[in-house]
Amino acid sequence: MGHREDLLDGAKACLLEKGWVRTTARDIVAASGANLASIGYHYGSKDALMMAAFVRMTEEWGAEMSRALEAGVPADASRAELLAARLDTLAAGLGSNRQFWELQLEVIGQLGSNPELKKWFAGVFPEGRQGMVSIFEGVDGCTASDEEVRTVGAFYHSLFVGMWVQWAIDAESAPTGAELVEGMRRALAGQLSGTAADGGEGV
Repeated sequence: MGHREDLLDGAKACLLEKGWVRTTARDIVAASGANLASIGYHYGSKDALMMAAFVRMTEEWGAEMSRALEAGVPADASRAELLAARLDTLAAGLGSNRQFWELQLEVIGQLGSNPELKKWFAGVFPEGRQGMVSIFEGVDGCTASDEEVRTVGAFYHSLFVGMWVQWAIDAESAPTGAELVEGMRRALAGQLSGTAADGGEGV
């Protein structure tokens, strides 16, 4: 491996150990065995290197989840059972990648004071929604239409982020996949105590 990949691996290790704010260029140099000048040469700046490392970790998580989601779901599973199983698999992935998801929360907390980071996040929203379609539907997100990515992808993204935040606050009380699917069914059907059904179709 050259210095470019060494720096990327060093940055990944530092981000997981120290987080976004506490990671310094010297930390990355120490972890990678490279030198300070190589950060500027290969990435332009420490922040650009950390963004690249963050992207790489996100891609690796996506690939890991895709493999996990391909296994364990019966071929005759209903639509509701399939969605519940995929939500449970994602929740299990949160637990096995706790440092990465704690880093995600920290990075999101930096968006108000880091315009470049915020701009980058906004720029990858379409790709992230495509990724959510791929994860939940088991298809290449790029084969979905723009409208499907905008609507279905945004819905799955919202569902996942909400599940993730609840898990981060209290993993023990976070909803299961089956509970989330049942919640969607009741909400769409208007089956809540004290409310009148509006004729919506359930899932």
